[in-house]
Amino acid sequence: MQHTSGPRAGRKEWTALVVLMLPLLLVSMDVSVLYFTIPAISSDLGPTATQQLWILDVYGFVLAGLLITMGTLGDRIGRRALLLGGAAVFGAASLAAAYAHSPGALIAARALLGVGGAALMPSTLALIRNLFRDERQRGKAVTLWTAVMTSGISLGPVISGLLLEHFWWGSVFVINLPAMVLLLVLVPFLVPEFKPSGPGRFDLLSAVLSLAALLPVIHGVKTMAQDGFEAAPALTVVAGLAVGALFVRRQRRLDHPMIDLSLLGRRTFGGPLLANLLAMFATVGMAVYLTQYLQSVLGMDPFEAALWSLVPAAGVSVTAPVAAALAQRVDRAYVMGGGFLVSATGFFALTFVHADSALWYVLVCAALYAGGLVAAMTLANELALGAAPPERAGSAAAVLESGHELGGALGMALLGSIGAAVYGRDMADAVPAGVPDADAVRETLGGAMAVTARLPEATADTVLSAARDAFSHGMGVAAIGATAVMAGSALFSFLLLRGAGTAPEHPAGTAEPDHATAGV
Repeated sequence: MQHTSGPRAGRKEWTALVVLMLPLLLVSMDVSVLYFTIPAISSDLGPTATQQLWILDVYGFVLAGLLITMGTLGDRIGRRALLLGGAAVFGAASLAAAYAHSPGALIAARALLGVGGAALMPSTLALIRNLFRDERQRGKAVTLWTAVMTSGISLGPVISGLLLEHFWWGSVFVINLPAMVLLLVLVPFLVPEFKPSGPGRFDLLSAVLSLAALLPVIHGVKTMAQDGFEAAPALTVVAGLAVGALFVRRQRRLDHPMIDLSLLGRRTFGGPLLANLLAMFATVGMAVYLTQYLQSVLGMDPFEAALWSLVPAAGVSVTAPVAAALAQRVDRAYVMGGGFLVSATGFFALTFVHADSALWYVLVCAALYAGGLVAAMTLANELALGAAPPERAGSAAAVLESGHELGGALGMALLGSIGAAVYGRDMADAVPAGVPDADAVRETLGGAMAVTARLPEATADTVLSAARDAFSHGMGVAAIGATAVMAGSALFSFLLLRGAGTAPEHPAGTAEPDHATAGV
């Protein structure tokens, strides 16, 4: 298989990569770092139920909504400048969150963290595109980027659990500060500025439209994932899609659009973008089941469950570098398809899990599907990033990460709905007469656990056993859906991405701009 080659990166570039992984790790950790802190925050600040939901969700909403805007801004003002600005905002917001004295202040700080995170994430991936011009080296760098991003989400609950054993809840934010200071000190020396000549003006209206399109869609999909299908969130999604159509129309008319729509039509970018979306669909959609299974079915406490959930990372640590090495020898499409098939195998094995399955079996299933998914995502990220012109690396990285967010939201909604429907059907006739709050028992496993805590032991055991069996059955049916999606993704890779990336990365007659601007 032929590969394009450019100047090879040296020790300085690899050191810069390690530094760039710090903000990526922290930004991805902040998605899940509050899982254990909510009881302490509730006791200290006394938020309402609605405020508690916003404390948890506002970070992810703002991050997702601003990714495209920030990625494009980096293409205009320089990626290093955006990275440093994002680090400053993220550090200041972390300090504000740690010492927030009211729910409103904490919500505002979490929103500001989302602004900083949206500046940091596409900057790290776009800088990889510019730092590593040699394709083989860039593949290794993207492998590390993908592994750190996915690992951060799993590490968040573990780190927060460890900190809460010794410190107050604000410590989960304070740990961000040393890393941000280190980033601000080292990046100017290790990372040159990348700013294409003549990038065009930044279109503020496009930024507003992109935010107004993404936020309603992601919020609406996540709301339906939590509460089921309702008219209000469905209309929110429709409104977001309508604004998205206006956004696309404006991009077609601009000389310097935020998103290069022709790039989306290229097989080497649009194909990996779809593959990544499908991978995140399965990853996030099934992650919720695994966490609940460990805690509510096997009876683990949250911290123990968080520690065990790190075990699937062993699959990632093996398959991601193996996939990157194989992609140097055979067509990426076959390796990506193989990754999707490995994940499909893991999901299919998960369909046989029941309430009293051995822990090792569940973890092996999770390691299989996680390893296969990350292997496929690594190659998809590398292929898409290589297809993007260097001057468009920021916006291209932002589009990729927006696909991650949308895929995860869709996975939660669709796979979550499948499991909820199966659970409700199985529990319809399983609740003995006279049980109080029977509707709560029939709705979720968490509701069943709350109700049975107030019941006589014999009745509680009967209801809880049925609820755990119903949840396990729902998880298995959802895993069938994930298996089908992964099998379809493998077929898509084999048939439509075959040979992608073997041709030159950019159309004939175009040249990559200078590596960096003056003044480095």
